Amino acid sequence: MSREIFHYICHHLKPALEKLDTNYRVSVPLQKRVVIALWKLATNSEYRSVSHLFGVGISTACDCVKDFCSSVENILLPEVITIPQAEKLKELSLNFEKRWGLPQCVGAIDGSHIPILAPQEYHTEYFNRKGWYSIVLQAVVDAKGLFWNVFAGLPGSLHDARVLRLSALWELAERRNLFAQQYRNINGQDTGLYILGDAAYPLTSWLMKPFPDNGFLTAQQQVYNHKTSKARVVVENAFGRLKRRWRCLLKRNDCNLERVKSMVLTCCVLHNLCETHGKEYREEWCVPGPFPQPDVTPQAPVADTEGAGDHVALM
Repeated sequence: MSREIFHYICHHLKPALEKLDTNYRVSVPLQKRVVIALWKLATNSEYRSVSHLFGVGISTACDCVKDFCSSVENILLPEVITIPQAEKLKELSLNFEKRWGLPQCVGAIDGSHIPILAPQEYHTEYFNRKGWYSIVLQAVVDAKGLFWNVFAGLPGSLHDARVLRLSALWELAERRNLFAQQYRNINGQDTGLYILGDAAYPLTSWLMKPFPDNGFLTAQQQVYNHKTSKARVVVENAFGRLKRRWRCLLKRNDCNLERVKSMVLTCCVLHNLCETHGKEYREEWCVPGPFPQPDVTPQAPVADTEGAGDHVALM
């Protein structure tokens, strides 16, 4: 992270994070509180190691991370990750068309699993199809891999389509409040703005998905599937860069669910700040590090028949 981004964060979070000295002890300086939180998010070191490295107590290190994430979520998130307005939508559309030849496309949507320890309550709901416990991060990115909508915290067992329907994005889109009324005539058809999703998502007027490959696709349908598949890679790449830059998202997190959700949203904000300020992304970060995704498949919990029915229906 550059000094410019660091000072930007400190300046905006100063009212929420800065503490006053008391008669009993000197407060931890603002910049040190921010550094402690950033170090934890970027390395996923244990709190004991973080406290030793920065010369603070374990509880102080925990408080620094908690307060930092809460402040970013409340102050920076509404500023850095927002639903684009008319002029911005036009810019996003031009970027997608220039890069992948897809007119009227303004984003790509997908979900990613964030590892957690099994919660004490309703733990079966968080057991995902990959064989470990997680919450889901749903995100929409632009052609440059920047998040313009994020939604996190739902159990990992939920299907992507179900997560979408439970998000504010679905409500906005269904009420026709998501995109400005910008239509373009394409081959005699008035086409509005839309985002791209994979086969898991429902087909709507504002969300395009690939044709199901039944072995009888026309040449035009195959070209469409190929182009949209290439464009959707941008959201997968964004998740990869997010997790490798902020490695707290790669290892099982032992915090409570609300804290994990706050950390996920904070990392999304930090991702946008680093990407928009041209911060270098090193390709060696792509090499699996010391915090791999969970690779141990525990015994699957007893399936919830009601939830399983919902899942099959969505498929």
